[in-house]
Amino acid sequence: MNRVFSIFVKYFLRGVVLLVPVAATIYVIVQTFIYIDGIIPYEIPGLGILTLLATLTAFGVLASTVLAQPFIYWGNQLLNSAPIVKTIYTSVKDLLSAFVGNQKRFDQPVLVKMFENGGIQKLGFMISDDLTELGIPSGKVAVYLPHSYAFSGNLFIVPAENITLVDAKAADVMKFIVSGGVSKIGDVSESES
Repeated sequence: MNRVFSIFVKYFLRGVVLLVPVAATIYVIVQTFIYIDGIIPYEIPGLGILTLLATLTAFGVLASTVLAQPFIYWGNQLLNSAPIVKTIYTSVKDLLSAFVGNQKRFDQPVLVKMFENGGIQKLGFMISDDLTELGIPSGKVAVYLPHSYAFSGNLFIVPAENITLVDAKAADVMKFIVSGGVSKIGDVSESES
């Protein structure tokens, strides 16, 4: 009887490992579609997503024209002049630009030695190697260390000698960190700096 129970538990856990991530992914996608479709007053499935994609693309095309540049400049000036709005607007804009804009920031994976004499290291991304504008002396770099199982993280200023560049794709390293190290990625090899 004990053996039957252990076999049952083994197969049950295997089913959980296989189905829960799929179910959670499908749930999040479906709820996102339902939410976005609910914004549009018409009952046509998928119309909200299509409207969102079309609107964002249309704004992208319009923003690329010469005629839109004065309006974009004026809008940026207006948003940058309101104290609280400025903080939120520039933070969100800079974060999106760091991932998908022309000034990508999460493109240099690194290993950070956490303690001078310790062997503990964390994976992260070097954001800036020049912090003199902040009044931080040279020899220090800014490193973003994402949290596992979350889309948040901390920014640390560390001595440059505590950094080891990682020869891997930034997307693979981010996936590895966010998954808590359980996602399989290619060989993550270090290149000495």
